[in-house]
Formats: sequence, C-alpha cells, structure tokens
Amino acid sequence: MTKSSSSHAPDLVGVGNQLSFAVYGAANRMVRMHKPFLEPLQLTFPQYLVLLELFAGAPRTVGELGRKLGMDTGTITPLLKRLAASGRVTRVRDRTDERRVLVDLTPEGEELRAPVKAVGGQIRAACKLDEDSAAVFQRALDDFARPSAGDPAADRL
Repeated sequence: MTKSSSSHAPDLVGVGNQLSFAVYGAANRMVRMHKPFLEPLQLTFPQYLVLLELFAGAPRTVGELGRKLGMDTGTITPLLKRLAASGRVTRVRDRTDERRVLVDLTPEGEELRAPVKAVGGQIRAACKLDEDSAAVFQRALDDFARPSAGDPAADRL
C-alpha cells in the first residue's frame, strides 16, 4: 500500500521535476545537436572543444587544456592521442620541462579552423537564438557551472 501525500506542497518526486534532470537533458541535447555538423569534419564533440581551445592559442600543455575543458588527464590524453593519430595535432615533450607535453595544431588541423568556428553559428541557428539571447543564456550557464570564488556553494563543490 502506498501512502498518498496529504500536504499542499507539490510532490517533487520524479525526474521531470528535478532541475538536475533538465540540465542533464539539455547538455545531452546540445551534444547531439553538434553531431551533424561535426561528422563531416570527422570530429567528436570533445575533439571539437579541444580544437576550439587550440585555435584560441597554441601550443598548449595537456594540463592547460584539461583544466580549461574540465577534463582529467585520463580523459584528455586518449582524446589527444586520437587527434594526433588523425594528423590534426602534434604532442611533443616540452624541452624546458620534460614533465609537460605540448599540444599544437598541424597544417591539417589548422585547415579545420573556419569550419570548426562556423559550428557555433550553426548551433545558435538550430537553437533559434539570436546573439543577444545566446549571450544571456551562456552567461547564466557559465555562472551556474563555474560559481565565483566568494560563493559559499562553490566551496562545497
């Protein structure tokens, strides 16, 4: 026998009532939305993110890329190895510090600059967001994903 709620508060049981499920669903949808734009470039979503970071400045250390993209070494290293095997990046030890591996674009990787940068506009169009709406939405998500250092909740995460 199940007990029915006699309280006047809404019943928040079930994933449809959870903020976490809405964020999870939105994140999955966003990754799926990229797929038709990335497949012709033979890129996965994480590889796309790495290339965007390298287009912003290269070479970069594996550690820098991992921190920027929120990936640990065990996640980013195989991803970078696949990008290197496909001829899009190089991975070489830093001559000044052998512990560091530098990642740089190859000429083949550099050729992807324009089509990779175009994906952002294609996604905005697919989401039916103008630049202003997209910027507001992105700021809200960034604030949520990366709370400021003074935020008491940030200390617990």
